[in-house]
Amino acid sequence: MQNETQQKSKGNSLKEFFSLGEVGGYFFRKKDPNRPININLKMMHGINKLSIAIFLAAVVYLVIKRLV
Repeated sequence: MQNETQQKSKGNSLKEFFSLGEVGGYFFRKKDPNRPININLKMMHGINKLSIAIFLAAVVYLVIKRLV
């Protein structure tokens, strides 16, 4: 039990905390030829990308505002 908690504490680093792998993968992924092409799906993903970008911009703005 103690060995498992030591491994978990070692695995959580600051680099992993600020990792944007999933978000970056959402924005910059290759086109999947097996995925169906649907206008509703394209619009949904476009709105999701826009909302993520606005959220990240707002977080950056609040951090800058707090520091200055």
